[in-house]
Amino acid sequence: MTLDTVLSKLHELAEPEKVLFKQQKFGVIANNALGIYHKHLKILAKEIGVDNNLAIQLFDTNIYEARLLCSKIYNPKTLTNALLEKWVVTFENWEIVDSFCMALVAKSKFALPKIHEWTKRELEFEKRSGFTTMAAYCMADKIANNTIFESFFPIIENNAYDDRIYVKKAVNWALRSIGKRNKDLNVLAINSARRILKQSTKSAKWIANDALKELQNAPRISDYPRHIYRP
Repeated sequence: MTLDTVLSKLHELAEPEKVLFKQQKFGVIANNALGIYHKHLKILAKEIGVDNNLAIQLFDTNIYEARLLCSKIYNPKTLTNALLEKWVVTFENWEIVDSFCMALVAKSKFALPKIHEWTKRELEFEKRSGFTTMAAYCMADKIANNTIFESFFPIIENNAYDDRIYVKKAVNWALRSIGKRNKDLNVLAINSARRILKQSTKSAKWIANDALKELQNAPRISDYPRHIYRP
């Protein structure tokens, strides 16, 4: 499809009243938004298929849903550092962070570098990008060894103080995701949560208690890497 064709389809799908609804119900505050739900963007993305050039053109329109669509049709194997850095500084809410990090970053060769880089960022949604990538990486890389995920615990613990809602939720998400990757990481994630619980901040206590509630109550645990946990 051409850019003009896709933009026409996006405008046909637009429901302006959903912009305010998403803001009020889900906390998604977006500039230049049309009001289109993810489920409709997914259908359109499937119709388009993978198209890197079109994806970049869509992102550069500065239309919010066009940017979301970009994350759904770009090939993660062809990502560049320059593109990721161009994109991450524009992220303005949790929805676009999660869309890009889950669909692209976690599945790319930049996953680990960006986890370490972005979790050190100061801005809320750039920092969330690091922890969202960490959470998504737990399922995106099914053959990675436990040592990689063990290296994430200090990062999580050192950032549990951050009480910004979209950071602390992502920190919690990352901890829970690690703990559900396999039985050994489950034990280590529980131990990490207990260490976090000893911190004095409200954010740390919320992150730890919420994680412990799930990880200690017979969660559905995967078995990755399967060459170890399902020989």
